[in-house]
Amino acid sequence: MCFFILNIYSDSSYTALKYLKDTKVNIGNVLIITGDFNIRDHLWDLLFPHHSTISDDLFIIADSFNLSLSNPTNPCPTRYSDMLREVNSILDLMFLCSGSPELDSHCILPENRLSSDHAPLTIKILIIEEVIQSSKFTILPKSDQEKVFIEEVILNFKSLNTNNIDDDIKLDFVIKWIGCIIDHAWKNNAKKSRISKYSKQWWPDECSRALNNYRNSRSLENWKNFKRVVKNVKRSYFNEKIQEIANKRKGSWELTYWINRQKLPATEAIKHNGQPCLSPERL
Repeated sequence: MCFFILNIYSDSSYTALKYLKDTKVNIGNVLIITGDFNIRDHLWDLLFPHHSTISDDLFIIADSFNLSLSNPTNPCPTRYSDMLREVNSILDLMFLCSGSPELDSHCILPENRLSSDHAPLTIKILIIEEVIQSSKFTILPKSDQEKVFIEEVILNFKSLNTNNIDDDIKLDFVIKWIGCIIDHAWKNNAKKSRISKYSKQWWPDECSRALNNYRNSRSLENWKNFKRVVKNVKRSYFNEKIQEIANKRKGSWELTYWINRQKLPATEAIKHNGQPCLSPERL
């Protein structure tokens, strides 16, 4: 699952906030919204006595992403003025996922602002360690291993005693034993393969043997034979896929990319006095 962090700079005319308010932004799983919003408000700056109506728009935007205003662990100004008579202020904010115990506050680092007039905001995001599977056990369709696997399963099924299954305990035992038979046959015949971007579902043992013959001999004839085998195998594989989609799944439209969902071209709304005209009345 992907998560997004939105970093926003809104100028003194609040252009970014007005755009986000008037435009439907199709972004899911937003984890954090942060940035310089250029808004002074007593809701986060106790030294400022007034309330700004643009703050209401900011909270509406954050609420649409299920985010709420974060309280810093060390409340202090985030914007530092070089003017003697101008006071420092809080313009940089952070909105975090509502109700999250892992993301509930952030920290302001005024000592790390260097030559900037804004202090950086920091937050720790816990990343759970994830094991990425780099290999898997497979049995290729129509391979020798598949034939042996099926024969072994059938042979053991025939020797399975299914008489006198007259209660739930005996039925459960037979079902578990069937699972053990299949699992044992799979482990005996499955081949461990490394997952990579070069993995091909259509590549059987026949292609591997033809490739090894060419590598051992380096002859032109074996190279031509390898290319011929690959061509025939690919044609057979994709013909079967086409038949499966067209006949079994009854979804022949899946073969034509042009009727799938397409990416629409970028458009820009008509604006009047800096405001987008999104309805006939505004036009």
